[in-house]
Amino acid sequence: MTQDRVLQVEVSRGVATLTLDSPANRNALSRAMRTQLRDALSEALADDGVRVVVLDHTGRVFCSGMDLSEATGGGVQDQGVREFPELLEAIWTSPKPVVAVVRGPARAGGVGLAAACDVVVAGTSATFAFSEVRIGIVPAVISAVVLPRMVPHVAHRLMLTGQAFDADVAAAGGLVDLVVPDADVDGEVRAQLVHLTAGAPAALAQTKRLLRARTAELEFDELLELSARFFASEEGQEGIASFREKRPARWVPSQD
Repeated sequence: MTQDRVLQVEVSRGVATLTLDSPANRNALSRAMRTQLRDALSEALADDGVRVVVLDHTGRVFCSGMDLSEATGGGVQDQGVREFPELLEAIWTSPKPVVAVVRGPARAGGVGLAAACDVVVAGTSATFAFSEVRIGIVPAVISAVVLPRMVPHVAHRLMLTGQAFDADVAAAGGLVDLVVPDADVDGEVRAQLVHLTAGAPAALAQTKRLLRARTAELEFDELLELSARFFASEEGQEGIASFREKRPARWVPSQD
């Protein structure tokens, strides 16, 4: 069966633009999205004509995280999430700069997707949240790319509370590099691309290796096991059910 296309790919003037295009499910990281994004990224990195990769989106939402409609109570393989750490690592270790363009809400895995990039440009309408704890799971996999970026005490508070925060807070905490008015996002991205493509390809690749060498190796196997354990737990299954049913989870105190 032909897989639905949920990703647009355009290559022009040395820039490969990968556009998340599944607005009906808030650009969630479905199996199709993870697979197509990973494959498109691999092709862009293998193309000598591509100098920079841009990760953009259609619709109001950048990315709402993992597609919980596909979540099960099984292990890592049942969840089908192994492609996600492979994708994060490919972005993180890419010899070519990767720019994220966040024009609206980013949640959970969507925050991780942006955090793995080298430059994050956000519009003032963008919001972010590590919403995992509110549905009984752990931001384990994305922590590998989020924590090296963020100011520790800011990450600590936001990961524990799960509260939404705006682009200015994200920038102050190190998650976002540039915040501009929504109408100016495209112009700012173009300006960044001019700067990035002015660098020599081999020099850029080596500089990125130097920058990434300052952080620890991404220990995804252990983080995947932790993520899978909480997805399959009683809390995780209740949290996912409450999300789908649009009701408070059982552990949320009554407001009566």
